[in-house]
Amino acid sequence: MARAKVRFLLLVAAIALLVFLILFQQSLQNGLINGFIGAIREQNAPVLVYSVDGQRVLQGSVITPPMEEQIRSADGVGAVGRIGQGTFTASPSGNDDGETFDTTLIGYELGADGAGIGAPSTVVDGRLPIADDEAVVSDADVGLGYGIGDIVTLLPGGMEIEIVGIAENVQLNVAPTLFASYDTYVSAVRSVNPDAGIPLPNVLGVVPADGVSPEEVVASINAVSLDLDALTRADAAAETPGVAQVQQSFNIIFLLYGLVVPCVTGLFFLIVTFQKANSLTLLRAIGAPASRLVAALLIQVVVIIGAGLAVGTLLYYPLSRGELGGLALRFETGAVVFWSVLLLVLGVASSLVAARRVLAIDPIEATTGQGVGA
Repeated sequence: MARAKVRFLLLVAAIALLVFLILFQQSLQNGLINGFIGAIREQNAPVLVYSVDGQRVLQGSVITPPMEEQIRSADGVGAVGRIGQGTFTASPSGNDDGETFDTTLIGYELGADGAGIGAPSTVVDGRLPIADDEAVVSDADVGLGYGIGDIVTLLPGGMEIEIVGIAENVQLNVAPTLFASYDTYVSAVRSVNPDAGIPLPNVLGVVPADGVSPEEVVASINAVSLDLDALTRADAAAETPGVAQVQQSFNIIFLLYGLVVPCVTGLFFLIVTFQKANSLTLLRAIGAPASRLVAALLIQVVVIIGAGLAVGTLLYYPLSRGELGGLALRFETGAVVFWSVLLLVLGVASSLVAARRVLAIDPIEATTGQGVGA
């Protein structure tokens, strides 16, 4: 390393770039998934019940009164709350340009202090709605003018909703998302379309009775009717159409990136051992133990990969604190630790091919000139 600084610095730069791309893609994946189904994953209902015809899409599901009665009478069901979702054109007062946005409104039945079934569980500023025409917004939408105290006007109709709180990671369909009372949702539908009548709930949020697990409630409700599709909160988020395909696409990218770093590192040090064959042969001939040479090689591998990881993480940090196309990016500490350990282990493992060449040098043969080429 001391005699070939430029060569090793280029290797560090290459590893740092790959690490940066991996971590950025990780933030992009999580930001996309959070923006797509965060509202489902971060609401407080342990079980969500869809209609089968809705195909696990919140807005596509409709729960009729007979279906609701079946759900409420199923074994193990405790409390039940109606949840409705609609998409509206909205103009937030906090947007100085007067822009309008397609905004998702999720209505749930308010409980004590606004914490009804289906309420967001990650409020980080302000409070939950405690009355009609109040709403909590996703933190990713604050920059668009959806701040606490701002008024959101639904178009057409002119219905106004006040933002009273901010919750973390509660977007739906990568669009500005509001959580409000169920009556506010009903009023919003009738404001935009006065002839629409009273909308039916899209899903029901269910809290299991004491001593009953969410999985048991899911099995109980699904056994009641073939028209009902009950899912735990985690399954409802993970099995939303499109989520699995997004994760699969990113996993392929991560696999390719993960293979590049050890391949580059292993090939680099293998080439170095070829270039330094005469020097290594001489060291073995004068009695240098193979373990010492291998240790020096592995130390250089750890230093190079460690430096690449550090530089790549430093490049990733400022980018992870912003937004990209409406997606909120965040610094993924778990991803940094996971990829650092994985790439370091793979890099060291790949360098063992070069270490085997060092171990293959026989001191006796080295003194006769045969060396590593024997």
